Amino acid sequence: MTANTDVELSPEGWVRDQTEKILETGTTDSVGINGMKVVLVTMKGAKTGKLRYVPLMRVEHEGHYALVASKGGAPQHPVWYYNLRANPTVTLQDGTESGEYTVREVDGPEREQWWERSVAAFPPYAEYQTKTDRQIPVFVLDPA
Repeated sequence: MTANTDVELSPEGWVRDQTEKILETGTTDSVGINGMKVVLVTMKGAKTGKLRYVPLMRVEHEGHYALVASKGGAPQHPVWYYNLRANPTVTLQDGTESGEYTVREVDGPEREQWWERSVAAFPPYAEYQTKTDRQIPVFVLDPA
């Protein structure tokens, strides 16, 4: 991802707090959700072009990662869903390691496989799906 000093942190307090803690400590191991690991994804905003930091649940398999656009089962996608659709290159930090990834939304059997992995990593995803009529999108990150 191209270096950009124009960064905007989330207006959501707990997301901003997690992001600041990761940036301060240099590792995603310094935060978690319900005792489960997160990764920090840096993406470009679809409308502003500003860099956005988004801590998300860690779903990893053989060097590839999944990002689940659950928004807790809300009827609409999270804002970052549209950022990834518009700008499918991201930086992902897992622990102290960072890398560049290409993002793609998956469907069919590949989505089902990643959905199962995602629910295994963060069981509340299954409940979130029951709260919404939309199929929760799953993105796979492939090393760039």
